[in-house]
Amino acid sequence: MASPSQHLLHLTEAPLWEAARASGTYEMSTRGRTLHEEGFIHCSLPHQLPGVARMLYGEDDEALVVLVIDSGRLSVPVRYEAMSPGGEEFPHIYGPVPVHAVVDVLPWQRKDTDSQ
Repeated sequence: MASPSQHLLHLTEAPLWEAARASGTYEMSTRGRTLHEEGFIHCSLPHQLPGVARMLYGEDDEALVVLVIDSGRLSVPVRYEAMSPGGEEFPHIYGPVPVHAVVDVLPWQRKDTDSQ
């Protein structure tokens, strides 16, 4: 039996998503690296996204969007893997993401943790 659908999150630049909509598939792995270069598309779960945004974009996050990807609409494997042994596991999509698998596109909004 297939695992239930899960929403995976991918932070990207808005123009890259617009290009994917025109081509029919999204094929960027992470900032400045393609699926072809990396071998998979980096994704996050909701609690992981703020750290990923800080690590990849720092303060330069104004034109970013969050792709909400329905894993049940993918025809390629999703694997949860750690960057280092014993580290936190992140979802990785091993193939292109068809635009129909993206069920929502949200503007990235940095949470101000100092005011909470």
